[in-house]
Amino acid sequence: MKLLNGLEVASYIKQRQLKTVSGLVQSRGITPKLAIIRTNPDPVVNSYMKIKTNYGMDIGALAEVHNIDQSEAVELIKKLNKDDSVHGIIVQIPLPDRSLTEDVLNAVSLEKDVDGLGEGSSFECPTPLAILWLLAGYNIDLRDKKILIVGLGKLVGKPLMAMMEASGYDVSGADKKVKDLKAETLKADVVITCTGVPALITSDMVKPNAVIVDAGVATDKNGLVGDVADDVRAMPDITITPLKGGVGPLTVTALYENLLIAARNQLG
Repeated sequence: MKLLNGLEVASYIKQRQLKTVSGLVQSRGITPKLAIIRTNPDPVVNSYMKIKTNYGMDIGALAEVHNIDQSEAVELIKKLNKDDSVHGIIVQIPLPDRSLTEDVLNAVSLEKDVDGLGEGSSFECPTPLAILWLLAGYNIDLRDKKILIVGLGKLVGKPLMAMMEASGYDVSGADKKVKDLKAETLKADVVITCTGVPALITSDMVKPNAVIVDAGVATDKNGLVGDVADDVRAMPDITITPLKGGVGPLTVTALYENLLIAARNQLG
């Protein structure tokens, strides 16, 4: 079994980003700043906030968390849109009232929408970008491979499929409407799963020598888990992300890559 270690790939990119931030500070007097809008008091979100803010500090950028009620979100975003010291804005989802998600996300100005979730955003969503970085970092050649994306949600599956289609890859998607998921996964050379359903992908659903990227996040009695069952990780001939340290570390790296691009763009 070969592991796709996201931490390893992220460490290389992180060093480059550290130099980029240092250059912006020294040559332009600008420190890239990320504003994080948090409206959900769920303690589970705390770990995400800590990871994002700590990463910013590690590369010399700023990350400011705004803990507010959802009713205040749009007004605050409008204020941050006009703040020249803020180069990127993200909204931590899910929101308490999910029916208003699109309204809140679309309030972020396009030049600061570093999560790539607003309509018309020019930024790639961080998690799909992280998956592509991870595969490239381990020289996984996607040409002439059958790729299956399991889970076509707004954050990962849907944008990743669009990115892969644009690159000309042989990619298909599977969601809850698929009647025989096993039949689909057994056809695939590369399976990327992002459903948040624990142990959805089992060893009998994986062909020999397959590449498995588990980008699912869920919880069970053992805490945070992915979409892939333990028996898959016991298969000797596959290439797979580890239980921890796969896509996650690179997602934060990709988010800050977008922030650095936004900061440079806003400087002209």
